[in-house]
Amino acid sequence: MINIIRSETRGQADHGWLQARHSFSFADYYDPDRMGFGSLRVINEDRIAAAKGFGAHPHKDMEIVTYIIDGALEHKDSIGNGSVIRAGDVQRMTAGTGVLHSEINPSDDDPVHLLQIWILPGKTSLQPGYEERHFSKAEKLNQWRLLGSRDGHDGSLTIHQDINLYSAVIEPGNELEHHYSGNRRGYLQVVSGALTFDGEILTAGDGVTMQNLDKLSVIATEESEALLFDME
Repeated sequence: MINIIRSETRGQADHGWLQARHSFSFADYYDPDRMGFGSLRVINEDRIAAAKGFGAHPHKDMEIVTYIIDGALEHKDSIGNGSVIRAGDVQRMTAGTGVLHSEINPSDDDPVHLLQIWILPGKTSLQPGYEERHFSKAEKLNQWRLLGSRDGHDGSLTIHQDINLYSAVIEPGNELEHHYSGNRRGYLQVVSGALTFDGEILTAGDGVTMQNLDKLSVIATEESEALLFDME
């Protein structure tokens, strides 16, 4: 079963300094049919204005993955981490028993464009933790590059859930496949460009939920970037 979430049907929030699009119910956007998908609870596409951001705020019992599309984001948290992540960087924060963090655009001139992803952990009350890594365009070019997994294999970040998160940059005319085993769920998020999938054209911001699918196949009609989730 396949369901396409078109970009224009996502929830929207305009806070002036923050332009946000919500693939699933979040904050003031509520849709009972979009409460998440499997362990995937939130995909927010955020654009944060220069020198603005989220001050210190709490999280608990959530795996929070930040994927920088363009620009930079400064992260600080209550467990002693502080860094600036940029395009190509992926960050994982385990909120676990509780953590405070802030996310600020450190640029005085340029916005930052990112995806923030919330994943329900396999267990509650985990020890809070933090991890980040840069994945170059070359690593993702015309192939699914593993970004996150339950055991951190192949140089991926560790996500405390039965989930594999991939990214790819696909050149025009190239086809990528992914095979699912058993009754696993899949989710595809188009970051940029345009792809054909199951006879449909998908463009930036579109997402697709997949169940009982043996194989996913996408073809890029222009240079495109996408995320792919393979989960229980």
